[in-house]
Amino acid sequence: MLKRFAPLVPLALSFFLVACAGHSPKSQVAVAPQPVADEQTAEQLPDFAQDKPYELPTFADSILAHGLSLVGTRYRFGGTSVSSGFDCSGFIGYLFKEEAGMSLPRSTREMINLDAPLVARTELEPGDLVFFATNGRGRVSHAGIYLGDDQFIHSSSSRSGGVRVDSLGDKYWSRTFIEAKRALAMASVSRNQLHP
Repeated sequence: MLKRFAPLVPLALSFFLVACAGHSPKSQVAVAPQPVADEQTAEQLPDFAQDKPYELPTFADSILAHGLSLVGTRYRFGGTSVSSGFDCSGFIGYLFKEEAGMSLPRSTREMINLDAPLVARTELEPGDLVFFATNGRGRVSHAGIYLGDDQFIHSSSSRSGGVRVDSLGDKYWSRTFIEAKRALAMASVSRNQLHP
């Protein structure tokens, strides 16, 4: 019976938290009114909205949705298109170009050297690039895109079915994981100029 109501727990918790956030206890201590900031102080504050809007979540959503639509696309060493198939870096490059207008380096060795923020494994966000040393030499040899919930999408070998979703928690991927980078952080700064 408890299992039947388990999906309702997050919903009930959300309602409870919203109700708590909407109720603020009244202080009994008199507080002096704060001075209103003058125009000079207001002008010193950065206007984040004057540039481009924050687009990372939109880019990540579209990249991942497109990537998931390609699950089962065959693996091909050196492949960079749906018709030919993809290798791991070709798959990532294709999605970032199509959905975010970003030209990423062609190989995983170049991709791992992008001047993008490093991300701790515990801080991964959807759209982050994850890198692996699958050849046993400690150097990067494989990459994928983090989906969330400890899952990532990548173009694996032809033996394992090409584009697929795997878990970072699996023993193999956990053991071979090297690092992650937030390449999408570069999207609004140098869009279309990451690599010729």
